[in-house]
Order: sequence, then C-alpha cells, then structure tokens
Amino acid sequence: MKTAISYKNVEVPAVVEPAVERHLQKIAILLKTYEPDLVQLHGSFEKHPRRTSYAFDVSISLPSGTLHATGEATDPLNSARKGFSELETQIKKHQSRLRKDYQWKRKRARPALS
Repeated sequence: MKTAISYKNVEVPAVVEPAVERHLQKIAILLKTYEPDLVQLHGSFEKHPRRTSYAFDVSISLPSGTLHATGEATDPLNSARKGFSELETQIKKHQSRLRKDYQWKRKRARPALS
C-alpha cells in the first residue's frame, strides 16, 4: 500500500505517527486481497487556525473505487482515530457489496403453525 500523509499547522506530528502506523496495519489486513501497488492512501492532518480542533481527512483509492473519511476532534490522536474507524467501516461495507453478501442472507424460518 502506498501511503502519503501530510501535516498542516500541526506542531507535533511525532505523537501521532505511531497511532497512524497502527491503523495502517489494521487497514492492510483488511485489504490483503488487493495487490499492494494498486492501493493508495492519502491523509492530511490540519489544525484549524481559529479553533482548537484538528481535522484528519483520509482517502483510499482501490481498484474497485475510492473511499473518503474525515475525523474532527480537539486533539490529533482522536481525530485520526475517528477518521480511520470511519474508513474501516466503509472498507468493510464496500467489500461486502463486492462479495454480494446481500444476496446470500438467510431467510428466517417460518414459525410452525399449531
């Protein structure tokens, strides 16, 4: 997986980098069916100049589509956590649509009539 993460107005990116690496490993496990050269992840941390909040935007380009997620919180760690958790749920939903899981749902058994 090719990754590119940029930091805008963030003073201490070294605090955030271990958490980002951990989330990237989790996403790599979800995307092990794709060839690594075809998956591209772009992320950006940004501190709002007038507020004390951080925004994290992340997008991932897959061969079957592009997914985008954002996370906003008062510190960069929580914004990264929110953005990556939203992206993970989107990846899981996207893969279930590709597998056509909705067609394989089992119907409930009818209750027996007495």
